[in-house]
Amino acid sequence: MQSGGFQLSTSATLFLNTSPIATMRARKRWHTARAKIYSLRALLSVVKENVHGSNYRYDYRVIEIEPCHDENTPVIANLCSNNETQLAEITEERYMDGGYDTIHVNNHDDISWQTESIKQAQLTQIVKDKNLDTLRTLGGVNSIANALKTNTESGICDSSHDISWRQDTYGLNIHERPPSRAFLYFVWTALQDPTLLILIVCAALALGFGIKEHGLEEGWYEGGSIIVAVVLVVVVSAVSNFKQERQFDKLSKISDNITVDVLRDGRQQQISIFDIVVGDIIFLNAGDQVPADGLFIDGYSLALDESSMTGESDPVEVNLTNNPFLHSGSKVAAGYARMLVTSVGMNTAWGEMMSSINHDSSEQTPLQVRLNSLTSSIGKVGLAVASLVLVALLARYFTGNTEDENGNKEYNGSKTGVNSVLNSIVGIVAAAVTIVVVAIPEGLPLAVTLTLAYSMKRMMADQAMVRKLSACETMGSATVICTDKTGTLTLNEMRVTKFWVGEEVPGEKPLIAANVLELLQQGVGLNTTGSIYTSDAGAVPEISGCPTEKAILSWAVRGLGMEIDRVKQNCSIVHVETFNSEKKRSGVLVKKVSDSTFHVHWKGAAEIILAMCSNYYTTEGILKAMDEDGRTEIRNVIEGMAASSLRCIAFAHMCITQELLEYDKNEKSHPMLCEDGLTLLGIIGLKDPCRPEVKNAVEVCRGAGVDIKMITGDNVFTAKAIATECGILRLDEQEMGGQVVEGSEFRNYTDEQRMKEVDKIRIMARSTPLDKLLMVKCLKKKGHVVAVTGDGTNDAPALKEADIGLSMGIQGTEVAKESSDIVILDDNFNTVVTVLRWGRCVYNNIQKFIQFQLTVNVAALVINFIAAVSAGEVPLTAVQMLWVNLIMDTLGALALATESPTKELLGRPPVGRTEPLITNIIWRNLLAQSLYQIAVLLTLQFRGESIFKVSKDVKDTLIFNAFVLCQVFNEFNSRRLQKKNVFEGIHRNTLFIGIVGITIVLQVLMVELLRKFANTERLNGLQWGACIIIAAVSWPIGWLVKFIPVPEEPFFSSFPSSKQKVLHIIRRFLTGFMKR
Repeated sequence: MQSGGFQLSTSATLFLNTSPIATMRARKRWHTARAKIYSLRALLSVVKENVHGSNYRYDYRVIEIEPCHDENTPVIANLCSNNETQLAEITEERYMDGGYDTIHVNNHDDISWQTESIKQAQLTQIVKDKNLDTLRTLGGVNSIANALKTNTESGICDSSHDISWRQDTYGLNIHERPPSRAFLYFVWTALQDPTLLILIVCAALALGFGIKEHGLEEGWYEGGSIIVAVVLVVVVSAVSNFKQERQFDKLSKISDNITVDVLRDGRQQQISIFDIVVGDIIFLNAGDQVPADGLFIDGYSLALDESSMTGESDPVEVNLTNNPFLHSGSKVAAGYARMLVTSVGMNTAWGEMMSSINHDSSEQTPLQVRLNSLTSSIGKVGLAVASLVLVALLARYFTGNTEDENGNKEYNGSKTGVNSVLNSIVGIVAAAVTIVVVAIPEGLPLAVTLTLAYSMKRMMADQAMVRKLSACETMGSATVICTDKTGTLTLNEMRVTKFWVGEEVPGEKPLIAANVLELLQQGVGLNTTGSIYTSDAGAVPEISGCPTEKAILSWAVRGLGMEIDRVKQNCSIVHVETFNSEKKRSGVLVKKVSDSTFHVHWKGAAEIILAMCSNYYTTEGILKAMDEDGRTEIRNVIEGMAASSLRCIAFAHMCITQELLEYDKNEKSHPMLCEDGLTLLGIIGLKDPCRPEVKNAVEVCRGAGVDIKMITGDNVFTAKAIATECGILRLDEQEMGGQVVEGSEFRNYTDEQRMKEVDKIRIMARSTPLDKLLMVKCLKKKGHVVAVTGDGTNDAPALKEADIGLSMGIQGTEVAKESSDIVILDDNFNTVVTVLRWGRCVYNNIQKFIQFQLTVNVAALVINFIAAVSAGEVPLTAVQMLWVNLIMDTLGALALATESPTKELLGRPPVGRTEPLITNIIWRNLLAQSLYQIAVLLTLQFRGESIFKVSKDVKDTLIFNAFVLCQVFNEFNSRRLQKKNVFEGIHRNTLFIGIVGITIVLQVLMVELLRKFANTERLNGLQWGACIIIAAVSWPIGWLVKFIPVPEEPFFSSFPSSKQKVLHIIRRFLTGFMKR
């Protein structure tokens, strides 16, 4: 039998060995044909087991066999599925030559859906359009499952052959994105820089005039060298942006690779979203993302958030009756379900939409925005200085105050040729433009890009995946971390350690009355989102689900002897109320098969379930009324468990008749579960040990000035015990008031009370996600930079509201991850501290580069301006200035931006929201170095020829060489803003050492070998030594200046804005000038 896609069989043949009798009576032939039909059915099942595995089931029955009375007339039989839809007809033909009969199975003409069309178009369109009528015409979800060779009870066959066949037939679950931008795109973008465009024009003019005046052999040097320098700047910028784009693409693929729960070979297992195939059965829980288009099989209270597809924020209810359609990209807002995958990848609506969206890697962080503003301001200052230099040089040229190499006036009025005038003007303009190029600290945004890319890569290795660039730098400013308990502070390895039924029941297998045991097994096995899979008799069962569900199911199997298949056979589920983070409970209504009685089971937080109960069972199965003394005694049991750091879960039950069932007014088909008058079945205590490294991590945070607040849904006693064990709540703080509150208490505070108490709170117990959101808003209102951890769907508002949202990679739902800025891949609080350390490292590295870059800018601007105005020339040529710009902006950024975090970073208080980027310490360091460089280089400019007894060209080379080497030595000073030992840990930063070495080698090449290109002269050993000594003096200056104390308040804090600072200075200057 051959099959493909959705066809039952396109050409199935069966050969039956029969006696080749030439003649046969009609009656006998009719009986033989009937035997063949039933043989076909048997063989189909055999083929199913051997070829497609045990999961593929044909639900057919013969509904009609037309007997034949003539030897040449075929026998016709019709096959029908269990839902009465005619699927195929079987035609038997007799071949006399080989002694075999052949039965052909052909699709019936009434069936309109064919393999190719339904695979690629029709079924895909049915789900996209939510066409319920067409789905019913095709026989419903079960018929589609059969056609997809899927058993709704056990899923598809988990064999490589079957998976490959489905991928080849229906496609992969991968969204095709637009191709990444090519390298030439970034080259073109870099060429859009106005200053570079001006330099290119100047280079072209200089090239033309130079070749005309000096010939091709020597005339190309000045213009050609400018072009080479521009090309270097463009290539470096393009390579950096190109690598950044690739880095973001790689991170995007990692963040998109989520895991989903599927059913294959009767076993629930986790696979990558990219490995989903058509026909898979997927388990969906609240907070999950729907990974493909599909159909609802079964489930309870399923509601989807389809806002990403439709823009509508109201949840859409999904059920088998009215709306069984699920779209890829939707989020599960509530409930749980199983879905049948019908379309994957580009055949889904989400795939079509995503294919037209390219990832934007040009996201700018707040720090980058601030630095761009700073760059713009400095650029304006540089433009003003360059304009003054341009005017001064042009004035000196046209007034005859400039001389050529031979000592002759360059401009002699009408005697000077036009070519000579234009060539001189081009040189003057090029000099002015290069001042602008050096003045603009283009390396600042580049440094941010490099340090963010570097830190993101290193953070990924440290189990933290950055989803938003801004989170890297913002985390360094965090003043408060609001953290969950389960999985973050604890190991998330739940284990039931205590069990209470009327009294504490010790032992692995407690002795409990049969009636109580049966009810407990129902309450555990039917009111759960976990699953149990046993492959063979006697094999250890595989339990899947969240850690809490796994622990409870494991305890029930091991301790209560629960057989999940028997429990499910004895009862059928009528309605489910899924777990609600506000109510902190889940419930189920079941109907017992043997006596048709209805049973309500509730499971949830022990004190909440206790409040719903009026009776309780003893271990002997005796039902007792719960008076106040009994309730108090049980409450003490709960508190005792909680004080031992146990999470308390209670089970309650009620038997109810069908007549007493109440239905929801809005949903008549949904019976309401009783919430009072229940019978308490038992209480269990789950132990989740604290992570061993958490206490030290909390102490590190406190030492860094970051406050830790634990927000949990557990009761006060459990929360206090865990917080004390983790070091969040110290023993001396437990007696202080306001340290521990419940969510309801915090919620009921007035606004003034909340703002007053929020700083003191260490623990908020029995909190809801809205309580967490309220706390985040209060903390931000008080000026804190808040980081929040969360893993649930309802944590999304708090994660979005926080300055930094940290979601959990293991237990976190897809909704929580999408709402967060950073995903903690190992759910470990210690990783949160690592993120804090990296955040401060990013901020600190940027400050280091700002100090280094501004030192270069200040020195270059002042030196060129003074030299141009006083001497009529700039000491550094256009090519030399571009070389300095390339070294400082690119190599300097790479060296300082890749410094790793140090321990002292977490020994300082957080910067918060208000501290300026350029601190007093940075001003002190950069002004000291700038003034030294200005003094030395101006001395060389005006006295260098006489001091070293050299020519003007050698003097200019000395200035250029000393200036570059000063920056190289100052690079070491910039490694530590406050510490005097700038060499500490340098042996571990091989990249820094390598970059410094490369810079020195390239500088030697520029001076000694590329003389015509760089307009330099060779220097002897004494001159090189002098340049190195001049540069090395920056080390002791950097060491001495750090002894100078600076006030914590910023120098210019008395002025509200930078504009007012400038206006104030101008006003004082004009006032003094007028007085004179």
